[in-house]
Amino acid sequence: MGGMRIAIAADEDTGVAPALAEALRDRSHDIVATHGALNPDERDDWAWASEAAARDVAEGRADQAVICCWTGTGASIAANKVPGIRAALCTDAKTAAGAREWNDANVLALSLRLTSRAALDEILDAWFATEPSTDDDDRANIAHLDEI
Repeated sequence: MGGMRIAIAADEDTGVAPALAEALRDRSHDIVATHGALNPDERDDWAWASEAAARDVAEGRADQAVICCWTGTGASIAANKVPGIRAALCTDAKTAAGAREWNDANVLALSLRLTSRAALDEILDAWFATEPSTDDDDRANIAHLDEI
């Protein structure tokens, strides 16, 4: 699935963070917003940066977001506090594909510590190649998330 509007965020400009925008553009996606350490005008703490990218998705300015912090855990927790966001911390392509298929995840969280450039490419390819499941049980689970 190409041509998506993507918001990106990182709390540090290290690891795969500097390569993130280019990797997404290489896959024909538009970077519509950068947050945290990727934007010199913003606070770079993980909670603020991840929330900003998640709000871009929740409020319709972006189709999806990719967010990063040292472990990826804080970024995913912050994003998941925004209503309508289903952020998934993914360390490999199989997890990324599952997050998209079964969880209809709309925010990808990455660890700056664990994600190599090769793993980034594999994760992004799996994430964007996988469509959400149309199975009734899977859709019921996603609908239930909105009710929680």
